[in-house]
Parts: sequence; structure tokens; C-alpha cells
Amino acid sequence: MAKNILRKLVNNSQAAIDDGVYDVDVNLQKSNNDLIEIIKSNPHATLLTEIKFASPSLGKIRTITEPASIAKQMIEGGSKALSVLTQPHLFNGSPEYFMKVRQVVDVPLLMKDIMIDKIQIDAAKKIGADFILLIQSLFDQKFLKDIDEFINYGHKQGLKILLEVHTQKEFENALRTDADLIGINNRNLDTLEIELKTTEIILEGYQKSRIILSESGIKTSDDIQYLKKCGADAFLIGSSIMKSDNITEQVRKLVNSY
Repeated sequence: MAKNILRKLVNNSQAAIDDGVYDVDVNLQKSNNDLIEIIKSNPHATLLTEIKFASPSLGKIRTITEPASIAKQMIEGGSKALSVLTQPHLFNGSPEYFMKVRQVVDVPLLMKDIMIDKIQIDAAKKIGADFILLIQSLFDQKFLKDIDEFINYGHKQGLKILLEVHTQKEFENALRTDADLIGINNRNLDTLEIELKTTEIILEGYQKSRIILSESGIKTSDDIQYLKKCGADAFLIGSSIMKSDNITEQVRKLVNSY
């Protein structure tokens, strides 16, 4: 099953590349703020909130409305950084939405996509991304070849890398790379099921050497307090905020979890 879902995600990215989705002709500036410094100095919960209109597990999450407006509401609630989906297939994302957000906010932005090609990394630089996402399992399962090459290329473009893992083994492999942040995805990509305990299991006995983000399935302040106890430094939250009737209030509540 894992191979199937990962294979589908890789194929979707290839289709988007072939369709010219990443052929963007802009040169937008990235943020003046450093997310890693923000995470280290923020007394409250540091949220990386996600603008996404659909997902493989939930289908349609929210009608596609003005992404820039959603971004402003999230920041007003206290979000310190944003993740914007640029993958059109299954996620209803687009580099266009990313650019709209980049033009109205100065917080660090993650280009959230299934990165399989340097063309996407080039696009990230052009649209003003601060971070790109790489998924450890795509390299471990040999869908992609050289993770260090991807990371070095991203760094050369002035981008930081969020490297996502879901298992202890992937985490160990990720720690051997030069990734700037490591994200623990509580969602199992084989089954799309979420288990917050994933963060706890992976971080058990971990001696801090890298900033850790916990991702997926985070809905309440209790979730955030639990994940912080497990050793997470920041939290990537998408669906539970995108489904909310009052995005600003929902973000504010979660930011003030501690």
C-alpha cells in the first residue's frame, strides 16, 4: 500500500512538472524573519499553519477562497509561519496561491509539495519560499536517489529544508543529513491514519540536536501540550484550522496552548 500512495504522489508531481505548473516567471523575496530563531525565542507555541484546500485523506477541506485573506487571518491569530500547498493533484494547491500569499505577508513560508525534481526547487526560490519540504521515505524507498544532493541544491538556492519522517529508522537517517528542521508526520502515508503517539515514540531518548516539528492530526491545546512534552519544538497544523469557521480565533487558541 505504501508504495502505491507514495508512487501516486510522485506521479502527481511528475504530471504537474510536465504540465508546466512550476514554470513561474517571478522573483519574489523570501521573508526577513528566520523561523528557527523564532522557534527558539517564542514563549508560546510556534505554529506553522497550513493553507490547503484539499487532501488525500479528507478530500475537499474548504472551498477555494482568497489564500491571501486566509494567510492574514492566520497571522493575526499569532501564526509565525505558513505552509502553502503548491501541488495541484489531490491537494488543490498551486504556485499561484503561494505567490498571492508571499505578496501580502513577511513571515517565513514553506512551499509544501512532493519534491522530486530540481525544477520544483528552482520554482520555490522564484516564488519567495523560505523552506521546502523533502520526504525521507521517498529516498529510503528508492523513489528518489540522493537526498544530500537535493538538500545541497536547496541550500545553494538560499532555501532551508524541512525533512519529514514517520518512523524511527527514517528519523535516524534524517539526522545524518544537513536538513535544517525535521518534521515528524503523525500520519501514516500507507493507511492515511493519524496517531499523535508517533511523535512520542520517535523522540523517546532523543538527545536534542535539531529543531523538531510535529505534523498532522493536531487539533487542540491538549494535543500541543502533549507533543511539547514529547519534545516537539513547533507544530504544523492544517486541516483543523482550515475547517474552522473562525481561523483567527482557532489559531489564537492554539498559539496560547502554553
